[in-house]
Amino acid sequence: MLGRLCRYLRAAGYDTLFAKGGHQDRDLLRQCHDEGRYFLTQDRLVREHKAARDIALILPHGDIERHAAMLRARFQLDWLSHAFTRCLVDNTLLLTADAAAAAKAPADAIRPNEPLSVCPSCGRVYWRGSHYKRMHARLAKWQSGLT
Repeated sequence: MLGRLCRYLRAAGYDTLFAKGGHQDRDLLRQCHDEGRYFLTQDRLVREHKAARDIALILPHGDIERHAAMLRARFQLDWLSHAFTRCLVDNTLLLTADAAAAAKAPADAIRPNEPLSVCPSCGRVYWRGSHYKRMHARLAKWQSGLT
Protein backbone atom coordinates (compact mmCIF):
# COMPACT_ATOMS: atom_id res chain seq x y z
CA MET A 1 0.00 0.00 0.00
CA LEU A 2 2.88 2.40 0.69
CA GLY A 3 5.28 1.27 -2.04
CA ARG A 4 5.01 4.51 -3.99
CA LEU A 5 5.68 6.56 -0.86
CA CYS A 6 8.71 4.35 -0.20
CA ARG A 7 10.09 5.16 -3.65
CA TYR A 8 9.64 8.89 -3.06
CA LEU A 9 11.35 8.67 0.33
CA ARG A 10 14.27 6.96 -1.41
CA ALA A 11 14.17 9.61 -4.15
CA ALA A 12 14.51 12.21 -1.38
CA GLY A 13 17.59 10.35 -0.13
CA TYR A 14 16.09 8.68 2.93
CA ASP A 15 17.23 5.19 3.89
CA THR A 16 13.91 3.42 3.42
CA LEU A 17 13.11 -0.26 3.58
CA PHE A 18 9.92 -1.72 2.15
CA ALA A 19 8.53 -4.79 3.88
CA LYS A 20 7.20 -7.34 1.47
CA GLY A 21 4.52 -9.80 2.58
CA GLY A 22 5.13 -12.67 4.91
CA HIS A 23 6.76 -10.86 7.83
CA GLN A 24 5.10 -10.60 11.21
CA ASP A 25 4.45 -7.07 12.49
CA ARG A 26 6.29 -7.82 15.73
CA ASP A 27 9.41 -8.85 13.77
CA LEU A 28 9.28 -5.72 11.63
CA LEU A 29 8.78 -3.53 14.71
CA ARG A 30 11.75 -5.24 16.39
CA GLN A 31 13.88 -4.61 13.30
CA CYS A 32 12.85 -0.94 13.29
CA HIS A 33 13.73 -0.64 16.96
CA ASP A 34 17.10 -2.36 16.49
CA GLU A 35 17.99 -0.24 13.44
CA GLY A 36 16.63 3.08 14.72
CA ARG A 37 13.90 3.25 12.07
CA TYR A 38 10.29 4.34 12.03
CA PHE A 39 7.55 1.97 10.96
CA LEU A 40 5.08 3.52 8.52
CA THR A 41 1.89 1.61 7.95
CA GLN A 42 -1.80 1.92 7.28
CA ASP A 43 -2.57 -1.11 9.45
CA ARG A 44 -4.32 0.18 12.56
CA LEU A 45 -3.83 -3.15 14.34
CA VAL A 46 -0.12 -2.37 14.68
CA ARG A 47 -1.05 -0.06 17.57
CA GLU A 48 -1.82 -3.15 19.65
CA HIS A 49 1.87 -4.08 19.79
CA LYS A 50 3.76 -2.70 22.74
CA ALA A 51 6.83 -2.37 20.49
CA ALA A 52 4.93 0.07 18.24
CA ARG A 53 5.12 2.89 20.78
CA ASP A 54 7.35 5.73 19.51
CA ILE A 55 8.20 3.73 16.36
CA ALA A 56 4.99 3.19 14.40
CA LEU A 57 3.21 5.94 12.52
CA ILE A 58 -0.23 4.89 11.34
CA LEU A 59 -1.00 6.72 8.13
CA PRO A 60 -4.61 7.12 7.05
CA HIS A 61 -5.81 5.63 3.82
CA GLY A 62 -5.40 8.35 1.28
CA ASP A 63 -3.20 9.67 -1.42
CA ILE A 64 0.53 10.20 -1.48
CA GLU A 65 0.17 13.99 -1.27
CA ARG A 66 -1.54 13.69 2.11
CA HIS A 67 1.06 11.22 3.35
CA ALA A 68 3.92 13.48 2.24
CA ALA A 69 2.42 16.43 4.10
CA MET A 70 2.02 14.34 7.25
CA LEU A 71 5.59 13.06 7.09
CA ARG A 72 6.99 16.54 6.47
CA ALA A 73 5.11 17.87 9.48
CA ARG A 74 5.91 14.94 11.77
CA PHE A 75 9.59 14.49 10.91
CA GLN A 76 10.53 17.89 9.41
CA LEU A 77 11.62 16.10 6.25
CA ASP A 78 13.83 17.88 3.78
CA TRP A 79 12.66 16.51 0.46
CA LEU A 80 15.45 18.05 -1.65
CA SER A 81 18.84 18.31 0.06
CA HIS A 82 19.79 14.66 -0.57
CA ALA A 83 17.49 13.94 -3.47
CA PHE A 84 18.42 11.22 -5.95
CA THR A 85 21.28 9.76 -3.95
CA ARG A 86 19.68 6.31 -3.43
CA CYS A 87 18.56 3.58 -5.78
CA LEU A 88 14.78 3.69 -6.07
CA VAL A 89 14.70 -0.10 -6.39
CA ASP A 90 17.01 -1.44 -3.66
CA ASN A 91 17.85 1.61 -1.48
CA THR A 92 21.63 1.46 -2.08
CA LEU A 93 23.58 4.73 -2.16
CA LEU A 94 24.30 5.71 -5.76
CA LEU A 95 27.76 6.33 -7.20
CA THR A 96 28.87 8.50 -10.08
CA ALA A 97 28.63 6.36 -13.19
CA ASP A 98 31.89 5.28 -14.77
CA ALA A 99 32.33 4.75 -18.52
CA ALA A 100 31.08 1.16 -18.38
CA ALA A 101 27.88 2.18 -16.57
CA ALA A 102 27.40 5.18 -18.85
CA ALA A 103 27.50 2.82 -21.83
CA LYS A 104 24.32 1.17 -20.48
CA ALA A 105 22.40 4.46 -20.59
CA PRO A 106 20.48 5.54 -23.69
CA ALA A 107 22.45 7.87 -25.96
CA ASP A 108 20.05 10.77 -25.36
CA ALA A 109 20.59 10.43 -21.58
CA ILE A 110 24.21 11.53 -21.87
CA ARG A 111 24.34 15.33 -21.74
CA PRO A 112 27.18 17.66 -20.83
CA ASN A 113 27.09 18.87 -17.22
CA GLU A 114 24.34 16.41 -16.24
CA PRO A 115 25.52 13.58 -14.04
CA LEU A 116 24.81 9.92 -14.50
CA SER A 117 24.58 7.75 -11.41
CA VAL A 118 24.74 4.00 -10.99
CA CYS A 119 23.61 1.64 -8.28
CA PRO A 120 26.59 -0.51 -7.29
CA SER A 121 24.20 -3.23 -6.11
CA CYS A 122 21.80 -3.74 -9.02
CA GLY A 123 23.65 -1.86 -11.79
CA ARG A 124 20.69 0.40 -12.62
CA VAL A 125 21.78 3.65 -14.28
CA TYR A 126 20.05 6.94 -13.41
CA TRP A 127 19.98 10.13 -15.47
CA ARG A 128 17.98 13.36 -15.42
CA GLY A 129 15.30 12.49 -17.92
CA SER A 130 11.56 13.08 -17.83
CA HIS A 131 10.99 10.65 -14.93
CA TYR A 132 13.58 12.50 -12.84
CA LYS A 133 12.00 15.85 -13.72
CA ARG A 134 8.50 14.70 -12.70
CA MET A 135 9.75 13.25 -9.42
CA HIS A 136 11.89 16.30 -8.68
CA ALA A 137 8.94 18.62 -9.31
CA ARG A 138 6.82 16.66 -6.83
CA LEU A 139 9.60 16.69 -4.22
CA ALA A 140 9.98 20.46 -4.70
CA LYS A 141 6.23 20.91 -4.23
CA TRP A 142 6.35 18.91 -1.01
CA GLN A 143 9.37 20.88 0.17
CA SER A 144 7.49 24.13 -0.30
CA GLY A 145 4.58 22.76 1.73
CA LEU A 146 2.18 22.70 -1.21
CA THR A 147 0.19 19.52 -1.61
